[in-house]
Amino acid sequence: MPARRTKTAPTNPRAASASRIRPDFSQELAALMAGDVPVAGADEVGRGPWAGPVVAAAVILDPDRVPNGLDDSKKLTAPQREALFDVICATAEVSVAFAPPARIDGHNIRQATLWALSRATAGLPRRPRLLLVDGNDLPPVSCVARAIIGGDGLVASIAAASIVAKVTRDRLMASLGLAHPGYGFERHMGYGTPEHQQALETLGVCRHHRTSFAPIRARLAPAAE
Repeated sequence: MPARRTKTAPTNPRAASASRIRPDFSQELAALMAGDVPVAGADEVGRGPWAGPVVAAAVILDPDRVPNGLDDSKKLTAPQREALFDVICATAEVSVAFAPPARIDGHNIRQATLWALSRATAGLPRRPRLLLVDGNDLPPVSCVARAIIGGDGLVASIAAASIVAKVTRDRLMASLGLAHPGYGFERHMGYGTPEHQQALETLGVCRHHRTSFAPIRARLAPAAE
């Protein structure tokens, strides 16, 4: 039976920020009271970089142990994310999935991202009855799914997923920086910074670059010719 999926009306981020300083657990609580148990939140990081994977996370928060200080991972400092990552992993059900450059190049960034979100959701210890996803696009999942624009700044479980995904990807890119010195992956996390552009001029493209992305494809074209 195909999954039933819904979308919320677009949320005005400015109005939301004025009414809520931090994400809260209200949407999850409403779903739990309606019998949708468990409720998961999902988010991803790494759509824009020129190198490295997209990392998706899905999180089922314990209603009795929702961590304090949850927020959109982009609004937190690295030490805050690290501390919350440990708390989330200690108190919640967490699953992470990776869409490597080969999948991104073989399909496209959108399809690779949705695949990673689907894999992360499927990897949870319990199958959710409801999945809350950041953005306006829904992955193929075997449960009801709801897309929430700006959800990582509104919904506690999505914020938790954004933190888990961000910390996981940053740690991975730091490891790639050690394995491939000179690119600066540990500093720019694969994004197209001037440092990264200069490294490409000097070192060329490595196997962790996304060859379907225009800046990388352009550097491969002269070699192919």
